Amino acid sequence: MGSFHIEGGNKLKGTLKPQGAKNEALQILCATLLTDEEVEIKNIPDIVDVNKLIDLLGSLGVTVQNKGDGHYIFQAKDVDVDYLSSKEFSEKGSSLRGSIMIVGPLLARFGKGYIPKPGGDKIGRRRLDTHFIGFQNLGAHFEYDSKQHFYKATADRLHGTYMLLDEASVTGTANVVMAAVLAEGVTTIYNAACEPYLQQLCRMLNSMGAKITGVGSNLLNIEGVEKLHGCQHSILPDMIEVGSFIGLAAMTQSEIRLDGVGYDHLGMIPSVFRKLGIEIIREGDDIIVPEQELYEVESFIDGSILTIADAPWPGFTPDLLSIILVVATQAKGSLLIHQKMFESRLFFVDKLIDMGAQIILCDPHRATVIGQGRHNPLRGIQMTSPDIRAGVSLLIAALSAEGTSVIKNIEQIDRGYQNIDGRLNAIGANIVRR
Repeated sequence: MGSFHIEGGNKLKGTLKPQGAKNEALQILCATLLTDEEVEIKNIPDIVDVNKLIDLLGSLGVTVQNKGDGHYIFQAKDVDVDYLSSKEFSEKGSSLRGSIMIVGPLLARFGKGYIPKPGGDKIGRRRLDTHFIGFQNLGAHFEYDSKQHFYKATADRLHGTYMLLDEASVTGTANVVMAAVLAEGVTTIYNAACEPYLQQLCRMLNSMGAKITGVGSNLLNIEGVEKLHGCQHSILPDMIEVGSFIGLAAMTQSEIRLDGVGYDHLGMIPSVFRKLGIEIIREGDDIIVPEQELYEVESFIDGSILTIADAPWPGFTPDLLSIILVVATQAKGSLLIHQKMFESRLFFVDKLIDMGAQIILCDPHRATVIGQGRHNPLRGIQMTSPDIRAGVSLLIAALSAEGTSVIKNIEQIDRGYQNIDGRLNAIGANIVRR
């Protein structure tokens, strides 16, 4: 188990370029299974979760050409569907939550899609009902092997229908959309997720010959087609990394320029950080976070404490609540964090409390942060990263703290952030990987 040894208290200065979006990449890669023609994708992030999915596609028989610098060509011409019943597939598929999204494309094109219970972050229960209810609505037969923890969907031919999703699940919507594009007839999906990365998937599918309308809304209409062809696609910058770097600049009192953030796709992210008093300057598609000695949390109009909560898009993404929580520890003023969508994501606050933060964990979903206004800097400690987003939040805390911190289990951070230590060291951080 690797570790980061961080010497905190250094001001950073320079330019960071956000990586390609992890959450888009996982959807887009699965979509390559929908055609036997070449699909060229650029700006794929070099991170553990994405590389695992690329390896899984290769094991399924997809030809993978790595052209370098995040540029790949995939061709799913000779897919081995029998591999789905192998022990190796069970092991590989269960190590990655994003593997669930291969089911829709395989079901649509080959009539069956299997997946072992997928892994991923330990952030509470994340059910898969939305995916498989959607497949059943399209006419698939669903089977769950409770002993082997294996999910199976089969169908001779999928048929378009109207469906109201029970939750606006991003991966659930993506999976059902990928199944529906090759279904017979018209599919209408209401309460669909409408995140930018889901929009990107729909636009890519349309460029492959799919007929999807309503992109960007929660009502999608899909007219099924017989066959999809190849395409070229470029992945957006990762909005979660953009938010992480804004928080990093604020916590370390650093001036950082973010190069090419895809600003028009960031939604509420800049405005939420501004509510914490953080100055954000837009220059074209770049963001500049200037060096700032102090930032003060706004209150509501009636004077009550500011609450920041997550919600499905266009609400604030849950992946950045842990960053907001860390940044609030050194703000002037107090803040209530309300994590509605996952039940265990706030449990990492015990490490921040050990570092000197004043946080009251009200319950698994809510935490009150009493900002220190830089009067009591955080102090370095030893800690363990529980998941991707909490891990990078602890890294930000350590970079702002006095003294040396050690973060163990950094494999969790590597799952979502490409060469994070190398990129931050290049602008003045002191992070040693061991």
